[in-house]
Amino acid sequence: MLRRFSLTTRLTVIYTLVSALVLLGMAWIIAMTVSRHFEELDGDTLQDKIHLIQGIVAKATSPIDLRERLEDSLQNHPGLYVQIDDQAGASLFASSAFRFPDWLVRPPAGLSLQAVTTWRDGEQEYRALSALVPRHDPLGGDLRVWAALDTHHHADFIRSLQTTLWTYLALAAMLSGLLGWWVARTGLAPLRAMKTRAQAVTAHKLDERMPAEAVPIEMADLAESLNDMLARLQKDFQRLSEFSSDLAHELRTPISNLMTQTQVALSQPRNADTYRDILASNAEEFQRLARMVSDMLLLAKAEHGLLLPSAEDISLAAEAQALFDFYEALADEKGVSLNLTGEGYVKGDRLMLRRAISNLLSNALRYTPMQGQVRVEIGTTGALVSLSVENTGAEISPELLPRLFDRFFRADKSRSHPDSDGAGLGLSITRAIVQAHGGVAAVSSFDGKTRFTLSFPAR
Repeated sequence: MLRRFSLTTRLTVIYTLVSALVLLGMAWIIAMTVSRHFEELDGDTLQDKIHLIQGIVAKATSPIDLRERLEDSLQNHPGLYVQIDDQAGASLFASSAFRFPDWLVRPPAGLSLQAVTTWRDGEQEYRALSALVPRHDPLGGDLRVWAALDTHHHADFIRSLQTTLWTYLALAAMLSGLLGWWVARTGLAPLRAMKTRAQAVTAHKLDERMPAEAVPIEMADLAESLNDMLARLQKDFQRLSEFSSDLAHELRTPISNLMTQTQVALSQPRNADTYRDILASNAEEFQRLARMVSDMLLLAKAEHGLLLPSAEDISLAAEAQALFDFYEALADEKGVSLNLTGEGYVKGDRLMLRRAISNLLSNALRYTPMQGQVRVEIGTTGALVSLSVENTGAEISPELLPRLFDRFFRADKSRSHPDSDGAGLGLSITRAIVQAHGGVAAVSSFDGKTRFTLSFPAR
């Protein structure tokens, strides 16, 4: 049921119940202690009265003298009742207007009357003690003495104490509830502040952060976690916005070309060769669109963990050498030298790794100037196998390096390169392939050289 209420209400109810239980237990202990104290006090009083009666019996010279002495003594002890019987059961003395119960005067077999006995008569409660007193008059024999006390003054005090305790309990529980509500509301104020900040977060305002410095230690971790989540969301949302913009830009060009060529072809009748040229041009644009869609699908699978590489032993040097043979003609045309050093083995998908290395080599050859150099270095360091592709040429600005692996990103602002019809997805695909193999991709650019490094777990 408490789930329907706010956290402040739950804490208030729980705090009030706990306080009430604690106060109730304390009140019960006080009442029991006072009642036990009165029982012990009445027991001591009855023992004193028994000793007093023993002294009176010792001094009495006859039953008449005993009766007179007891009547004189009882006048000074209100609420004390006495009954004395001889061995034959005949009553020698009994307090007027009071009658001891028959079960007390003539107890059944097995009932001991050596301890204080308590009983009620209507609303009155009595405590009695019995004892055998030696008789010193000429008749001799022991006397059975019963002494009883009326405990109404104790009962009145206990009732007054209970009333006071119950009143205090009710007031204290109410005060505890108010204090509990105030403490809970004050303690949860940082949560309300975090709620206000969270409500201010929108798709156009992702820079809001939780007040981690102004909240208690118990909530600081939560605030930091929420801030980290908001930072990731802001970054991902920004990347998604940039990706949408870049995607629209990349798709607009081939679609615009297709529409323009088609409209021109339909504007007037043309011969078969002209239509054939237009269809061939359209086919190239369709191929470009198909490659772009295929690359985007590959990236989507990689980001969602659906890219599962096969497991086989692969020599990185052999794969790089095979790609050298493929790009040899292009390198010779530009006068670029290709160099390969080192060896390393990894376990993974051969075609996927070859595509990743091919993307780096293609990039390196594209941006390497005439008579430049492309070096591929392979090495093993501890539990990692690394493959680096380094090319000479213009350096890349440090602020652009972190974005080189983003989709559709190009360092040159023209968004295209005269020697390439790529869509700017090559490096993104390379990083996705490396991550699918449990590795990482990095880039650095200094001293007129740009180096891409792929690191994999060793075989």
